[in-house]
Amino acid sequence: MPQYNDMFELTVEDMDLIERSLRSLPEALPSEGREETERKIHDLLGRLHNQKIFYRPKSGVYIGG
Repeated sequence: MPQYNDMFELTVEDMDLIERSLRSLPEALPSEGREETERKIHDLLGRLHNQKIFYRPKSGVYIGG
């Protein structure tokens, strides 16, 4: 039985494209079963967000936005 590849080579641009595509997908879904699919998409987007590493300057004041 084949195994899953757990080493991905995605760029930041690849991840941005995937996230934007997932965010726009619910608009194209048929109304039947839409709520369940939207929930799965939001869950996946949350997992992608949680894997990001956010950087802050080590010194000085951080101004977000």
